[in-house]
Amino acid sequence: MKSFLIGGAAALLLASVASAPAIAQDMQTAAKPGAPEAPLEWIDKTTGHRIVRLSREGGSSSLYFNYNAYTPKGDRLVFSSPTGITAMDLKTRALTKIVEGKVRLLFVGRKTGAVYYEQNLTADPMGPKAVMATDPYTKATRQVAKMDRGSLQTINADETLLAGVAVRTDVPIPPNLADALPKNPDDVKSADGKELSYAEGREVQLNARLDSRIPMEIFTINTVTGERKVVHQATDWLNHLQFSPTDPGLLMFCHEGPWHKVDRLWLVRTDKAGDTPVKIHTRTMNMEIAGHEWFSADGKTVWYDLQTPRGEDFWVAGYEIATGKRTWMHLERNSWSVHFNSSPDGKLFAGDGGDSEMVAHAPDGKWIVLLKPRAIPDVAGIHAPGAEALIHPGVLDAERLVDMRGHDYRLEPNVNFTPDGKWLVFRSNMWGANQVYAVEIAKAR
Repeated sequence: MKSFLIGGAAALLLASVASAPAIAQDMQTAAKPGAPEAPLEWIDKTTGHRIVRLSREGGSSSLYFNYNAYTPKGDRLVFSSPTGITAMDLKTRALTKIVEGKVRLLFVGRKTGAVYYEQNLTADPMGPKAVMATDPYTKATRQVAKMDRGSLQTINADETLLAGVAVRTDVPIPPNLADALPKNPDDVKSADGKELSYAEGREVQLNARLDSRIPMEIFTINTVTGERKVVHQATDWLNHLQFSPTDPGLLMFCHEGPWHKVDRLWLVRTDKAGDTPVKIHTRTMNMEIAGHEWFSADGKTVWYDLQTPRGEDFWVAGYEIATGKRTWMHLERNSWSVHFNSSPDGKLFAGDGGDSEMVAHAPDGKWIVLLKPRAIPDVAGIHAPGAEALIHPGVLDAERLVDMRGHDYRLEPNVNFTPDGKWLVFRSNMWGANQVYAVEIAKAR
């Protein structure tokens, strides 16, 4: 069996039981003995696109795909390393270490550009934490809040509220529950004792965590007063919190677990006491799945990975928040990706690919891809009655940018667009140790 640090949803599974950080932990890959250091720049010989290495320390990592890593002026990218937090000038690529030491990078504020992170207040990694904010230009640092439990996952558009998830403390939880849950996907077996693939092992993990029905809550922390408020409570597995990038009171969250078993996507207002969450997507067939959702840059649309059914037919789907209008854009199997993302202007999409064990079982899917939307018009301009209320279909045409066949997808690349829309940033272990890279969207040749 392969052995590695638990990443992605598996880390979420264990973390949420213990009220530890519920953000995916990166698979850490050491440099291969005798292997050359990753080049600083090269032209992908298969795609013709230029790739640059942004980080200098092995073990560096860009943020999760839906977390903001850029300053409001669009001139700095922030990422983590084993020795702290680095800000990179996007024009000169000059690197500045703005935080020293082992901390947990959270996100960059969309209003002030402050870099938010957590520091442990004791030697116990599960113990209380301070939420800190550092100016990426001056390095001026302040303490924003203290937190004794739970996991912060998002900050709202005007930086007045942090939000996170926690296991409730006012209701009983089965003892030793964390010990009973499977911890390594490679060690999980089927009910009849057969060995499973890593991907199948993760599904068993997720299902075991979901079925435990641990009481959870979504909370906010006021960044000025430190006041903690509970927004929503459930025995559903609450996760993947995202505030709207433009509406300070709108929060998206998910019901975690095997995607074909849960109604995953939800919206709730934090500025309306007792607001009832609104479900974004309703399943219409067995084994239909939706997830890895994110807001468009203008905050008007929620986009997500949709499969009808799972592993067979692939879409990037959109839900327009104000109107309920829906758009589905079709993908070929080899263009399916662990995570998708959209450009700042909303005109392009991108994906970070996936290996053959993953849900799409793509035979040739290990690529960073640029995805160009193409609408499907009415034939001859003839409109069906009520067509405006139906799903608006389209296609995403893929262009391959980076050959990821040397990448181990147990580290998720988490692709995102730079603010100018000219580059895609991602993380990879293709040269051994984890590093942060960027690929230029315009072709080099």
